[in-house]
Amino acid sequence: MTEEAAIESPCVRDCRVDQVTGFCVGCYRTLTEISYWASYTDEQRRRIMGFIETRRAALAGHKAV
Repeated sequence: MTEEAAIESPCVRDCRVDQVTGFCVGCYRTLTEISYWASYTDEQRRRIMGFIETRRAALAGHKAV
């Protein structure tokens, strides 16, 4: 049985919160998701990574503030 690799932070060091969406313009996480990332389980992190992909797709044309 092989272990899955730990879910790494999606942070890209472009840390600014869009005032309209409340998401970081670099990683598309909320401040709460960023704050608690280290304490989340891998399952929680996978769920958030799914949210990130959905947010990125939904905001593809959105201009960050």
